[in-house]
Amino acid sequence: MNSTTKFGLVVVGFHSDDVWDVFFDGIRESTLKPLSIVVVENGLSVSHRVRELAELPIRILHRPNNPGYGTAANIGVQELPASCEWVVIANPDVRLECDTLEKLFDARDTFPQTGILGPQIKTPSGATYPSARAIPGIRIGVGHALLGRLWPKNPWTSRYLGVYGDAEARTTGWLSGAFLLVKREIFELAGGFDEGYFMFFEDVDLCFRLRMLGFRNVYVPSSVITHSGAHATKSSRREMIHAHHKSAERFLSKLYPRRSQAALRVLIRIGLRLRSAIESSLSHQ
Repeated sequence: MNSTTKFGLVVVGFHSDDVWDVFFDGIRESTLKPLSIVVVENGLSVSHRVRELAELPIRILHRPNNPGYGTAANIGVQELPASCEWVVIANPDVRLECDTLEKLFDARDTFPQTGILGPQIKTPSGATYPSARAIPGIRIGVGHALLGRLWPKNPWTSRYLGVYGDAEARTTGWLSGAFLLVKREIFELAGGFDEGYFMFFEDVDLCFRLRMLGFRNVYVPSSVITHSGAHATKSSRREMIHAHHKSAERFLSKLYPRRSQAALRVLIRIGLRLRSAIESSLSHQ
C-alpha cells in the first residue's frame, strides 16, 4: 500500500452480532486493507464476534449510553492514527466486494475538491438503492413527502432520488452514510458529523456543509456494496419514525436559518410533526 491509499475504518455497531461476520469477511477479502479499524459499539455489550477478530487491527470503543451514529463515528475517527489520511465510515450491515474500496480510491481525482465518495448501494434483492440524492429543500422535500407514495414517479421525487444507470462517477447533493470514504482533513475541517442528530440526516447535513465549504460529494457506481439495512432499527419502527422526522426538522431549520424565514420554519415544524404522528399510527395498523 502506498502513501496515497493509507486509510482507517470506523464502523458503528448496535446489537450487530448477526452481521459482523459478513462485514469483516469483506474487509479480509478486499484488495485494499485499512491500516487501522475502530469499532464503536453503541449497544449494551460488545459482540463476542468482534472480540474474536484479533488478527485484524481492531480497537473497540464501547459506548453503552448510545450517543447516536454521528457522535460514535466522530469518536472513532478521533481514535485513528494520524497517518490515516482517508477514513471509511460504515454501518456493519454491509457486504463489500473485493474491489469496493479500490474503485472508490481510484475515483478520488475524477473531480477537483472531492471531499466524500460513496459507492453504489444494492439491496439484498440486487436492486440499486437511491443513495446519491439531491439536498431536500422545501420544494423537493414537500413534493416528495406528499406524493412519493401515491405517485412514485412524480417530478419532485424523481429529482430528489436521482437517476441510476450510468457507470460514470458524478457529483451529487448528498450520499448515504451507510458507507462513506471521506478525506480526513476535510471531515475535521467541517467539524465531523453534527452531534445534534441522534440518527438520520447526519449524512445529509455533513454533505451539505462540505458543499458550502466548496467540496464535492462524488457518487461512484462502479464501486458496489450490498446493504441489508435496518438490522438495528427494525424492532423500533415507531421510535425511528419520530427520530427521522425530528432530524429532518433540525436539518431544514439549518437550511432556512434567516429571520425572514421564521414562518417557514414554523410551517415545516408543524408539517413534519403531523406527518410523523400519521406515519407512526399507520405503522401499528
